[in-house]
Amino acid sequence: MAGLTFAKKTNKLMQQILLTIHHYLAFAVLILLAWATINGVMGTTGDKAWEDKHRKVNLFALIATHTMFLLGLVLLVLVMSNADMAGIMKNAMARKAYVEHPTVGIIAAILVTIGNAKSKKAIGNGKRFKSTMIFFGLALILVLSRLPFEKLF
Repeated sequence: MAGLTFAKKTNKLMQQILLTIHHYLAFAVLILLAWATINGVMGTTGDKAWEDKHRKVNLFALIATHTMFLLGLVLLVLVMSNADMAGIMKNAMARKAYVEHPTVGIIAAILVTIGNAKSKKAIGNGKRFKSTMIFFGLALILVLSRLPFEKLF
């Protein structure tokens, strides 16, 4: 009995630590996605050359987004192990937190992955910047659409 209580407390503590990291990493993800998108827009509209710094911004945005996704996935598994899905689907705030937010996170991570791959493989500066602008921009819009602003600050 004491072991079960310890396990529950440990689970709650682990959830809280992961949630805190997930929360603060969101700021880095938003900044990096915005930075990559702005680089893409400026490179597409201007006559800029694709440099290593542009690749690095995309790479850091990719790493941050994937880390955020993995932390969110672990949190989702921990929380959903004892969840009542019927109750969650009936409650709009719970549905946003446990269904819509993770789904959009998955789609955003996929878009960032595709954008990074396309920008590396594209031939010509314009195509590289355009891929970055489109895919990282869409990921940024999706993340912003399901971000829990009420919990952000």
